[in-house]
Amino acid sequence: MISVAGHLPFTCRQRQQQPLELPMRIQKLVLPMAVSAVSLALSGNAMAETWKMAVGDAAGGTQYELGKTFAELIEEKTDGDVTVDLFPNGQLGSEQDTVNNASMGLLDLSIVAINNITPFSPTVGVLTLPYVIQGAEDAKLLTQEEVGEELAENTIRDAGVRLLGWAYSGCRRLTNSARPVAEPADLDGLVIRVPKNEIMISAYQSWGVNPNPLAWSETFTALQQGVVDGQDNPYITIDAMKFYEVQDYVTDSCYVFSLEPLIIGEGQFQSLSPELQAAVLEAGQEATEHSYNYLLESEEAIKQRLVEEHGMEIVEPANDEQEWIELATGIWPDFYDSIGGKEKLDEVLATLGREPAPEQ
Repeated sequence: MISVAGHLPFTCRQRQQQPLELPMRIQKLVLPMAVSAVSLALSGNAMAETWKMAVGDAAGGTQYELGKTFAELIEEKTDGDVTVDLFPNGQLGSEQDTVNNASMGLLDLSIVAINNITPFSPTVGVLTLPYVIQGAEDAKLLTQEEVGEELAENTIRDAGVRLLGWAYSGCRRLTNSARPVAEPADLDGLVIRVPKNEIMISAYQSWGVNPNPLAWSETFTALQQGVVDGQDNPYITIDAMKFYEVQDYVTDSCYVFSLEPLIIGEGQFQSLSPELQAAVLEAGQEATEHSYNYLLESEEAIKQRLVEEHGMEIVEPANDEQEWIELATGIWPDFYDSIGGKEKLDEVLATLGREPAPEQ
C-alpha cells in the first residue's frame, strides 16, 4: 500500500502477537484466511492506493495531458499499486490553494501554472520575467538543466513541494473581444485579466494597462459577462477552455512562456519507499518529455482550428514585438531581489546564450 498523509505506509513490519485462543472449528476457518491476508499484505499488492491530482485547466489542455500521461506511467511502473484520479477545471480549489494543500499533505498531486508557485517560492519568478523565455527550446533547456534543478531545490525549501514534471504549454497569447491589438497603444481602454502574479501585473502596467488580477476559476465568466475584455494564455489553453466562444482576436505575442509544473508535497514524497520515489521521479520525467513533444506536434493544428473553425483573427505584433519587449523588460530590475539577485537572471540568460541583464 502506498503511503499518503493519514494512510498506512507502503510496507510495514507486522508486530509479533500471540494467537488468540479460538475453538478448533473456528481456527480451521479463520487461520487460513488470516495467513492469506498477511501474505498479500507483505507482497505489497494487497491494497492499491488511489491518489488525487488537481488540474487547473480543462481536459484537452497540456496540463491534463501531462497529468494523464503521469497517471498511466505510475500505474504501469507500480503494477497497479498506485492509480491516479484527475480532477480538472479547478475542482479541488484554486491553483494556489492546491499548492498549500499539497505542502500540508492534504492533496496528493497538483498541476499549476508556474506563476502560482512564485508567491511561495519567489526565485521561480525568473521563469516568468517577460521575454526571458522566447520559445519551447528555451523552456526545455531551463527546466531540465542546472537552472531547473536549482529552482526545484528552492521550491522544496520555500514551498514544501517537489516539482516532479513540467507541462510545456507555449507562449501566452493576448486575446480580447474588442479589436485587433498589434502594439501597446492598442490596449488603451481595455480591461485585461491577468493571474494574481506581481511580475505579470507589472508587465501589463509597463504597457499602460491597469490589469484585473482575477482568479483562474472566474476568468471565463468574467469574459462572458464583459467584466474584462481580454486575457492571455497559450493557444492550447485558449482552445481547451473554449475562449473562442467569448474572444475574437489573438495577438501572436510571446511575453511569457507558460510552464505548468506537476507537484507533490515533500512530506508525502519522503514517506514513500525508495522504490516508489524512483518510480514517481521516472514517471514525472517521462511525462515531461511527452508534454514537450505534444506541444510541438499539436500547437500549429490548434492555431489553425481557432481561425478556420472558430473564426478568431490572429494579429501579428507590430515591428516584431520590439516596443512590447523594450517596455516589459524594463521591469526586470524591480524583481532582481525577489528572484535571488541579478546574477541569477544573468545565469539564466547565459544558459540561453544571451547578454547579461541591465543594471538596476
